Amino acid sequence: MRNVLLIIGMIAITIGCQNNNTTASILPPGVHSAIALEKINTSKYTYLLVNENGIEKWLAIPLAEVKTGETYYYANEMVMHNFESKELGRIFETVYFLQGVSTEPPTAEKAGNPHNMNPQPMAVNNPHQGNASITPEKVQVKVQPGNGIITIANLVSKKENYAGKKVKIKGQVTKFSPGIMGKNWIHVQDGSDANGVFDITVTSQNTVKVGDIITIEGTVSLNKDFGAGYHYDIILEDGVVK
Repeated sequence: MRNVLLIIGMIAITIGCQNNNTTASILPPGVHSAIALEKINTSKYTYLLVNENGIEKWLAIPLAEVKTGETYYYANEMVMHNFESKELGRIFETVYFLQGVSTEPPTAEKAGNPHNMNPQPMAVNNPHQGNASITPEKVQVKVQPGNGIITIANLVSKKENYAGKKVKIKGQVTKFSPGIMGKNWIHVQDGSDANGVFDITVTSQNTVKVGDIITIEGTVSLNKDFGAGYHYDIILEDGVVK
């Protein structure tokens, strides 16, 4: 009788392992599952400490109703290192920003559309804007462009003509945000203005300081959405300081 019970137990364990493997195998590529251990709500975000295959990590989603102990699924994550939440007064060594999570494994189609993955979103008056895309303050500066350099006003007013092309701008660094999504984010102003736009954001691997006058060359991108609130009508990417 004891041997029979032992055999039945071993069969049950085997079936359980097979079921777990089957569940894991049906997840679409790029989809993760994790158990929520802790949550922190701010005015715009829900931060989730989760356990994913024995590893703890922090996720950040637009403010939503989530429950600890539940299993959630996510995809299209964007990692940020040393992210500072001013509202919480803490720095997350690593946090994965998402458009949302799901209580059910998403289909391949939904996994490719992160906007479909946030259950029970909570009302937020002001959608989150990433630290690199906060509305800039205009500074008093006047920089002469020089040969081969275009003004910010020219770039903005003729942005369709410059889309996908490399251009050089010269101006004063008004903000510098290092190490976000593997890039440094540089805000530049030259004193020119087109339709109220006077500040251009440039992504770069170069390090600069606020107040520096720099010439920087980058590729013009329009309607660029990096996710997590980082959306730009126009931005210079892969900038190189000359």
